[in-house]
Amino acid sequence: MRILLHMGKGGVGKTTLSLATALGCAHAGHRVVVLSTDSAHSLGDALGRPVGPKPVEIAERVVAREVGVFEELAQSWSEIQNWLRELLRDEADEMVVEELLVFPGLEELLALRAVCEADASGEFDVCVVDCAPTGSALRMLRFPDVLEIFMDHFFEFERKGAQLLRPLLNGPLLSGTKAGRLLPSEEFFCAVERLYREVSDVRKILMDNTRTSARLVVNPAQVVIAETRRTYAYLGLYGVATDAVLINRVLPRHAADGYFARWAEREAAGLAEIASSFPIPQFTAPLHNREIIGVPALEQLAVEVYAARDPAEVMTHARPFRMRKVGRQTLLEIDLHGIDKDEIELLSTGSELLLRVRDVARRISLPSSIAGLPIARSHLSQGVLHVLFSE
Repeated sequence: MRILLHMGKGGVGKTTLSLATALGCAHAGHRVVVLSTDSAHSLGDALGRPVGPKPVEIAERVVAREVGVFEELAQSWSEIQNWLRELLRDEADEMVVEELLVFPGLEELLALRAVCEADASGEFDVCVVDCAPTGSALRMLRFPDVLEIFMDHFFEFERKGAQLLRPLLNGPLLSGTKAGRLLPSEEFFCAVERLYREVSDVRKILMDNTRTSARLVVNPAQVVIAETRRTYAYLGLYGVATDAVLINRVLPRHAADGYFARWAEREAAGLAEIASSFPIPQFTAPLHNREIIGVPALEQLAVEVYAARDPAEVMTHARPFRMRKVGRQTLLEIDLHGIDKDEIELLSTGSELLLRVRDVARRISLPSSIAGLPIARSHLSQGVLHVLFSE
């Protein structure tokens, strides 16, 4: 199943272009599911009809669903939430406790379980995802690394400690005390393991560059372009391939005179900056004189954006992480377009490469063939970080 992640700053038109892409894919003959993983769903608003957590058919060969985050949380997180609720209930009021029970990025990741379900069903050829705004989407990419650190370094230790203490705390002297009540049960640890497996399944799909692509939705405005450049780099850092940029709400040529002349001038500069910032195919959606609501208007937008091309096509065959031999040495290449060398920190710890780009850090597990080898040199060239490992 082909997976298209529409990402971008809030308000740039991700939902509208997600639906247009989905309807364009259906017109090309694909069976399509379009999912909203944003907690503030707007698929129904753009369609002009209700859409909820259950799949609904919105057009021939197109099903839409606004993923119910709380339902997804209840399926994978209930045992963990119950224990955390017990842990916190004497320290904070109920509303504060509920807010603390969900870690940043967890909601979006669990919402993406719907992608795994659609893939496993075999009913669809394409899954179009209307992602949450950039900040939440990037937290979604970071969360698996945080969970992996916990599982690798703390999980088994905590589990064995609980197994040793449980007979004592459940004994006649301490049974029913706060200490016994707060000791995690075995169901808690099983839930953590299940959550880890589900997050790992989502992560594998996101990093499968043969079928998953991010599409960056951008407006030709300086603030939006700057954030989109960072998003492009962060997607490369986390191994998610970006195959196209969708430029939304571009002024028509006839609007470049009179009142909008200065606006059109700034927009032209923004379009030139987009062209130079993203070395991937770019598609343009014009600014309309009315809101684009309903299936007919969205289908027309798909034609305007993609023309005769199949939106499900892989617009750029990209692998953000590449490894190849240079003589007897190994070269690792990582796409980090739009980043300056002064914004990168690199450290090898033996089996892992610690890479920090601005305020985002990533642990990259190295294959056994180069684990433990020192870094001979590294440099950034044309948006690609080159890391050469000594023999």
